[in-house]
Amino acid sequence: MVLPDVLAPGLDIVFCGTAVGEVSARRRAYYAGPGNAFWATLYLVGLTTRQLQPEEYEKLLCFRMGLTDLAKNVSGNDEILSKRHFDGDRLRGIIRQYRPLILAFTGKRAAQEFVGRHVEYGRLSEKEGDTMLFVLPSPSGAACRYWSTEPWRELSLLRTGK
Repeated sequence: MVLPDVLAPGLDIVFCGTAVGEVSARRRAYYAGPGNAFWATLYLVGLTTRQLQPEEYEKLLCFRMGLTDLAKNVSGNDEILSKRHFDGDRLRGIIRQYRPLILAFTGKRAAQEFVGRHVEYGRLSEKEGDTMLFVLPSPSGAACRYWSTEPWRELSLLRTGK
Protein backbone atom coordinates (compact mmCIF):
# COMPACT_ATOMS: atom_id res chain seq x y z
CA MET A 1 0.00 0.00 0.00
CA VAL A 2 1.54 3.29 -1.11
CA LEU A 3 -0.42 5.51 1.31
CA PRO A 4 -2.74 4.35 4.08
CA ASP A 5 -6.47 4.90 3.76
CA VAL A 6 -8.00 7.63 5.90
CA LEU A 7 -11.33 6.15 6.94
CA ALA A 8 -13.80 6.04 9.81
CA PRO A 9 -17.44 4.96 10.11
CA GLY A 10 -20.13 7.44 9.08
CA LEU A 11 -18.07 9.97 7.11
CA ASP A 12 -19.86 12.46 4.90
CA ILE A 13 -17.45 12.04 1.97
CA VAL A 14 -14.70 9.61 1.05
CA PHE A 15 -12.55 10.88 -1.81
CA CYS A 16 -11.25 8.15 -4.08
CA GLY A 17 -8.41 8.80 -6.49
CA THR A 18 -7.18 6.53 -9.23
CA ALA A 19 -3.70 6.01 -7.74
CA VAL A 20 -1.26 8.09 -5.70
CA GLY A 21 0.94 10.26 -7.91
CA GLU A 22 4.72 9.96 -7.89
CA VAL A 23 5.26 13.20 -5.94
CA SER A 24 2.63 12.22 -3.39
CA ALA A 25 4.29 8.81 -2.99
CA ARG A 26 7.69 10.46 -2.39
CA ARG A 27 6.24 12.99 0.07
CA ARG A 28 4.07 10.33 1.72
CA ALA A 29 1.08 12.67 1.45
CA TYR A 30 -2.11 12.67 -0.61
CA TYR A 31 -2.53 15.19 -3.46
CA ALA A 32 0.95 16.65 -2.93
CA GLY A 33 2.04 17.18 -6.55
CA PRO A 34 2.92 20.62 -7.90
CA GLY A 35 -0.16 22.39 -9.12
CA ASN A 36 -2.56 19.94 -7.47
CA ALA A 37 -5.69 21.88 -6.52
CA PHE A 38 -7.23 19.35 -4.10
CA TRP A 39 -6.49 21.02 -0.76
CA ALA A 40 -7.11 24.57 -1.98
CA THR A 41 -10.40 23.52 -3.56
CA LEU A 42 -11.69 21.83 -0.41
CA TYR A 43 -11.24 25.14 1.37
CA LEU A 44 -12.52 27.26 -1.53
CA VAL A 45 -15.82 25.35 -1.77
CA GLY A 46 -16.35 25.24 1.99
CA LEU A 47 -15.59 21.58 2.68
CA THR A 48 -12.86 22.60 5.16
CA THR A 49 -12.57 25.70 7.35
CA ARG A 50 -8.92 26.22 6.43
CA GLN A 51 -6.59 25.03 3.71
CA LEU A 52 -4.88 21.88 4.87
CA GLN A 53 -1.40 20.99 3.65
CA PRO A 54 -0.88 17.60 1.98
CA GLU A 55 1.07 16.31 4.99
CA GLU A 56 -1.97 17.03 7.17
CA TYR A 57 -4.13 14.60 5.22
CA GLU A 58 -5.14 12.63 8.33
CA LYS A 59 -6.83 15.77 9.70
CA LEU A 60 -9.45 15.40 6.99
CA LEU A 61 -11.25 13.08 9.43
CA CYS A 62 -11.93 16.14 11.61
CA PHE A 63 -14.06 17.44 8.74
CA ARG A 64 -15.93 14.11 8.40
CA MET A 65 -14.10 13.21 5.19
CA GLY A 66 -11.72 10.43 4.22
CA LEU A 67 -9.32 9.27 1.49
CA THR A 68 -8.56 6.16 -0.53
CA ASP A 69 -7.55 5.13 -4.06
CA LEU A 70 -8.86 2.53 -6.46
CA ALA A 71 -5.29 1.34 -7.15
CA LYS A 72 -3.64 1.12 -3.71
CA ASN A 73 -0.44 -0.76 -4.55
CA VAL A 74 1.00 1.38 -7.32
CA SER A 75 1.89 5.03 -7.79
CA GLY A 76 1.99 7.11 -10.95
CA ASN A 77 -0.27 8.81 -13.44
CA ASP A 78 -3.20 7.19 -15.23
CA GLU A 79 -1.19 6.29 -18.33
CA ILE A 80 0.85 3.64 -16.48
CA LEU A 81 -2.19 1.92 -14.95
CA SER A 82 -3.87 -1.18 -16.35
CA LYS A 83 -7.03 -3.04 -15.33
CA ARG A 84 -5.02 -5.35 -13.05
CA HIS A 85 -4.07 -2.38 -10.82
CA PHE A 86 -7.68 -1.59 -9.89
CA ASP A 87 -9.42 -3.27 -6.98
CA GLY A 88 -13.13 -2.48 -7.14
CA ASP A 89 -13.95 -5.30 -4.74
CA ARG A 90 -11.69 -3.76 -2.10
CA LEU A 91 -13.40 -0.37 -2.56
CA ARG A 92 -16.87 -1.96 -2.34
CA GLY A 93 -15.82 -3.61 0.92
CA ILE A 94 -14.65 -0.25 2.28
CA ILE A 95 -17.97 1.35 1.38
CA ARG A 96 -19.96 -1.50 2.98
CA GLN A 97 -17.84 -1.32 6.13
CA TYR A 98 -17.64 2.47 6.62
CA ARG A 99 -20.89 3.56 4.94
CA PRO A 100 -20.01 7.14 3.93
CA LEU A 101 -22.80 9.36 2.66
CA ILE A 102 -20.87 10.06 -0.58
CA LEU A 103 -18.01 8.37 -2.45
CA ALA A 104 -16.44 11.13 -4.56
CA PHE A 105 -14.06 10.06 -7.31
CA THR A 106 -11.34 12.64 -7.96
CA GLY A 107 -11.27 11.98 -11.68
CA LYS A 108 -13.24 10.13 -14.34
CA ARG A 109 -10.82 7.20 -14.71
CA ALA A 110 -11.37 5.84 -11.20
CA ALA A 111 -15.15 6.27 -11.50
CA GLN A 112 -15.29 4.59 -14.91
CA GLU A 113 -13.20 1.65 -13.73
CA PHE A 114 -15.44 1.27 -10.68
CA VAL A 115 -18.87 1.50 -12.35
CA GLY A 116 -17.80 -0.05 -15.66
CA ARG A 117 -19.10 2.64 -17.99
CA HIS A 118 -18.39 6.15 -19.29
CA VAL A 119 -19.25 8.84 -16.72
CA GLU A 120 -19.73 12.59 -16.63
CA TYR A 121 -18.97 14.93 -13.73
CA GLY A 122 -21.52 15.13 -10.95
CA ARG A 123 -23.76 12.68 -9.14
CA LEU A 124 -24.11 9.24 -10.73
CA SER A 125 -27.37 7.30 -10.92
CA GLU A 126 -25.66 4.27 -9.37
CA LYS A 127 -25.22 3.86 -5.63
CA GLU A 128 -23.09 1.49 -3.63
CA GLY A 129 -25.45 0.37 -0.89
CA ASP A 130 -26.76 3.64 0.57
CA THR A 131 -23.67 5.57 -0.57
CA MET A 132 -24.08 8.11 -3.37
CA LEU A 133 -21.42 8.14 -6.11
CA PHE A 134 -20.08 11.46 -7.38
CA VAL A 135 -17.45 12.30 -10.04
CA LEU A 136 -15.15 15.32 -9.77
CA PRO A 137 -12.65 16.77 -12.22
CA SER A 138 -9.15 15.64 -11.33
CA PRO A 139 -7.35 18.23 -9.19
CA SER A 140 -4.00 17.13 -10.65
CA GLY A 141 -1.95 19.83 -12.32
CA ALA A 142 -1.53 17.41 -15.25
CA ALA A 143 -5.31 17.49 -15.84
CA CYS A 144 -5.71 21.29 -15.68
CA ARG A 145 -7.30 21.56 -19.14
CA TYR A 146 -10.38 19.77 -17.71
CA TRP A 147 -10.44 21.71 -14.45
CA SER A 148 -13.60 23.26 -13.06
CA THR A 149 -14.59 23.96 -9.47
CA GLU A 150 -18.31 23.76 -10.29
CA PRO A 151 -18.69 20.00 -9.61
CA TRP A 152 -16.73 20.51 -6.38
CA ARG A 153 -19.21 23.22 -5.37
CA GLU A 154 -22.09 20.86 -6.22
CA LEU A 155 -20.51 18.22 -3.97
CA SER A 156 -20.23 20.72 -1.13
CA LEU A 157 -23.91 21.64 -1.50
CA LEU A 158 -24.92 17.97 -1.71
CA ARG A 159 -23.05 17.33 1.53
CA THR A 160 -24.80 20.13 3.37
CA GLY A 161 -28.20 19.36 1.82
CA LYS A 162 -28.69 22.90 0.54
